Amino acid sequence: MDSLRRFETISEYNAFNNTETRHPLVSVIDLSKAHPRQASNMYFGFYVVFLKEVKCGDLRYGRHTYDYQEGTLVFIGPGQVISVDNTGETYQPKGYAVVFHPDLIHGTGLGRHIQDYTFFGYQSNEALHLSERERKLVLDCFSKIDYELEHAVDKHSKRLIVSNIELLLNYCVRFYDRQFITRDNVHKGIIERFEGLLNEYFQSEKPQTNGLPSVAWCADQLNLSANYFGDLVKKETGRSAQEYIQSKLIEVAKEKVFDPGKTINEIAFELGFKYPQHFSRLFKDRVGQSPNEYRRTADATLHYNDN
Repeated sequence: MDSLRRFETISEYNAFNNTETRHPLVSVIDLSKAHPRQASNMYFGFYVVFLKEVKCGDLRYGRHTYDYQEGTLVFIGPGQVISVDNTGETYQPKGYAVVFHPDLIHGTGLGRHIQDYTFFGYQSNEALHLSERERKLVLDCFSKIDYELEHAVDKHSKRLIVSNIELLLNYCVRFYDRQFITRDNVHKGIIERFEGLLNEYFQSEKPQTNGLPSVAWCADQLNLSANYFGDLVKKETGRSAQEYIQSKLIEVAKEKVFDPGKTINEIAFELGFKYPQHFSRLFKDRVGQSPNEYRRTADATLHYNDN
């Protein structure tokens, strides 16, 4: 990765954008004040919420390109590297950013559940597209944080700044819920593709060689981040992606248990379990019977029906 810029502190990123550092752990940045620049890859050691208002090259996280346009929110968590395809052209940044260091929220309610804001781990085709009304609400939250940074520091400052960051993030949760519905054309078919992916997986020899399919693997096959994929599955099915995978596993396992020519251990290995007892425990948790009990019950039912 060439020309990587590293930003470990808020003051470093402020300096890069010609912004005064008014607080060492949080800043609201007007990107239009930055000098014209060429695209570069950037590492962030803190949280960033970008309100993108200009096209500035193809923004990528990992192997994937962000789906974004003017009036789009992009979320970046600590330790992430964002790539921008450098065409050699110079552009003027435009838009706003709220940046805050993890140290700001340590010991606060937000710090205790920051992991619940899963969009900080979203990747490709997953940016938040705002309506004009939503954009105004976001800018209002930015403005409230900025107001507190302009205000003389007192005993209320940190609580009010953190509260307004939390308010912004909670609005974003609501807006993403809306986007999961209104962008149904983008998401259409993902659950069906997920189902087909699992069917193909369990019909192949992949479980024996690769083990059980993980949520991260399924998401990668569908060109989505694990966080976005998990949230989408939850919204569409009411179950977590892991629960959905386990349901498919149990569905396949029930069919295999009917085969008297295979031992339960053989079935467990075919399904990708390294230890058969783990399969038996999961089966009993989900079905209410052990595989052997289920097999005996099924055999008894078949014999009864034959008679």
